[in-house]
Amino acid sequence: MPEEGIQFMKREEILSFEEIEHFVRAAVPLGITKLRLTGGEPLVRKDLALLLKKLCAIDGIRDTALTTNGVLLADQAQALYDAGLRRLNVHLDTLDRQKFREITRRDDFDRVMNGLMTAKELGFGPIKINVVAVKGLMEPDIVPLARFGVEHGMEVRYIEFMPLDAQGLWLRDRVLTMDEMLAMLRREIGPLDPIPDADPRAPATEFSFRDGSGKVGFIASVSKPFCLNCNRIRLTSDGKLRYCLFALEETDVKHLLRNGAPDEEIQATIIANVRKKWMGHEINSAKFVAPPRPMYAIGG
Repeated sequence: MPEEGIQFMKREEILSFEEIEHFVRAAVPLGITKLRLTGGEPLVRKDLALLLKKLCAIDGIRDTALTTNGVLLADQAQALYDAGLRRLNVHLDTLDRQKFREITRRDDFDRVMNGLMTAKELGFGPIKINVVAVKGLMEPDIVPLARFGVEHGMEVRYIEFMPLDAQGLWLRDRVLTMDEMLAMLRREIGPLDPIPDADPRAPATEFSFRDGSGKVGFIASVSKPFCLNCNRIRLTSDGKLRYCLFALEETDVKHLLRNGAPDEEIQATIIANVRKKWMGHEINSAKFVAPPRPMYAIGG
């Protein structure tokens, strides 16, 4: 998020827990089986564990995950675990406290590390660490983070820098690519092999260290787009349905949820939105247009 100029939504513009649950229950018969709660930062939502308990209990939902910056994780981890959550993605770009402060503009490194260790002790798994790979900034952190993941049984997930930053800093030559990072890891740690029989719909390409010590993943949205395999949709906190992270248009479902629309109408809206999925986001072409919302307002 930028340091200044944020226009926060009024509370009544945000979907209630009941509205989110209603949407998910309507979506399940269409084949939705996996959920991920993202942000902004989901742990700032009061009583989030209550929502997770509702969602984990829905018949047909077999996998629920949470993406967080980890700052509030230690305090809420037990409640989240008791609600049924097991899968976590925690954003952490560096193991250097000073660099962490420079990137995040907050001195919260210890809180994030405490959150990770608390989650590990409680038995969360898999725990994945999300790293945004920016060329000219992140090279010294790629190998140490992988070693940290191996040591603690966590999978580091390197995400190529995408043009969704709130400050408009993205340039194609600032993207640290999957191939460049793979070369670093193979040179400094050891051989990496593609994981066989990987889920073709998964956004990450995963590799395991040949010695069996662990694995890493890459979300190569820029250098190796996976758009034709994407089967995901997004519901924003204010009730907009998006068929792509980079979509330029949104479908409003909040009015359906608040005006007593039958499930069939909600389902028809979801189907129509999915049918609009495009061939790709075209980041690597002159046709690319950044979405009007930055990542923090869409949901990572």
